[in-house]
Amino acid sequence: MNLVLERETPPLREDETGAIRVGNSRVLLEVVIRAFQDGASPESIVQRYSTLSLSDVYSTIGYYLRHQNAVEAYLNHREQLAESVQQRLSNIQPDLSFIRSRLLKLQP
Repeated sequence: MNLVLERETPPLREDETGAIRVGNSRVLLEVVIRAFQDGASPESIVQRYSTLSLSDVYSTIGYYLRHQNAVEAYLNHREQLAESVQQRLSNIQPDLSFIRSRLLKLQP
């Protein structure tokens, strides 16, 4: 019996916003990698996100381990983007702490 070795592409795709998703799911690459970095096993990641397949999670982690610098650069870019969006939102959103404290005082 001969085993045919094939190159496989990672189960990653870029969506219309530039975010990288895993497999056919909407789960972000950063979610899978951060869970793995926090000590989650591929099996527990699939339990948390049922739209992921176990083989896709293993492949994604393998890709991360082989291309750590590139993936970390992507993750850092995504974190900076999230911070930028959060900053813009906090700049345009009014301070609601006064309303919150007033409402809390009205509770019996």
